[in-house]
Amino acid sequence: MSDILNGSSERADTAHWVPEPVEGPRHTLWVVPVADLGGVARHVIDVTRVGIPGWRVTVLCPEGPLADRLRAQGSAVVAAPFGPDAGPLKSMRTLRRTAATIRPDIVHSHLAYADIINAWTPLPSGTRRFTTEHGIAGDDGVYHRSSIQSRLMALVHRLRFPRFAGVIAVAEATKRVMIQKWKVRQHIEVIPNGVDLPDGVEPRNPSTVTGMRVLSLSRLAPEKRIDSLLDAFALLRSEHSDATLTIAGLGPTADALRAQVARLGLADVVSFLGHINAHDAMDEADVVAQLSVWENCSYTLLDAVARGLRVVASDVGGNREIVGPRVLPPRFTTRDVVDAVKNGTAAHDQMRPNDIATAVARLSKAYERAVR
Repeated sequence: MSDILNGSSERADTAHWVPEPVEGPRHTLWVVPVADLGGVARHVIDVTRVGIPGWRVTVLCPEGPLADRLRAQGSAVVAAPFGPDAGPLKSMRTLRRTAATIRPDIVHSHLAYADIINAWTPLPSGTRRFTTEHGIAGDDGVYHRSSIQSRLMALVHRLRFPRFAGVIAVAEATKRVMIQKWKVRQHIEVIPNGVDLPDGVEPRNPSTVTGMRVLSLSRLAPEKRIDSLLDAFALLRSEHSDATLTIAGLGPTADALRAQVARLGLADVVSFLGHINAHDAMDEADVVAQLSVWENCSYTLLDAVARGLRVVASDVGGNREIVGPRVLPPRFTTRDVVDAVKNGTAAHDQMRPNDIATAVARLSKAYERAVR
């Protein structure tokens, strides 16, 4: 059964099986409540691929695409009943049993569901809890259906933080909102997501890229404001007949966005590609546009800046920390978006993203401080 822990493609039911402890460096168990590929899954895949210096990493997550990707790259993964679909009681049993068997030095949770389960699941003596905040928003309406739900979740989070030995935020903006909303009192370490360029790809100079191939790479959801991008693109197209727009991603607003494209008469120049490889999409783009209501540390913007694409981004969350000062004004207009697409961000305005090695080195130091 230890083959599964070491990345085998075999699968197991944790009702009858738990991984065996492995001797070696210090050990961290990463706890992730999602099975599908997205921003947090990207973070998990990148970090486990590069490795945390001085630490072994095992990932506990539900069975699905993320677990498959981790196995394919040879990472240690326990695919077991965990997350919203499993429910809190079964998730706690899964975490407790896995941690009791492999006895990690640190249990590191990602996303609110896993954080709450991590906080109140009994762990082996001496095991420290860590949390990384990827998705808090300044606007309560982004992730909560009502003010009551927002206040209740803020209280739950406020109560959990004293149980954690390490607290990480992916952006300075994320840290500020954590303090404001959740009254976090302990030290918050800011470690932005890291990205790497594929071998052989040289970043372009945004100031020399004049094309009008626009790319939207995000979940198709209301908070991404792709409908506003479509309105702006209609104006851009009237001024630049060579302009095209690619919309990559999946989500609940797909049908509404397709209908909007038809109303605007743009069906022949707007493409919907669904889930695609982000790097491949950027190879065919000149401008990446992201008009989200909120972002923390967007991989889309990090990849775009690292590749030298022009970037159009709303002034929310951690976007300014990636793009620099030339973000859209808080109450941007259609004209603002069109002008930004045409001009983008100059090379000297964009920040240089961390590579993954830098990010994991900082994480290793945070772990070492905790276990000492």
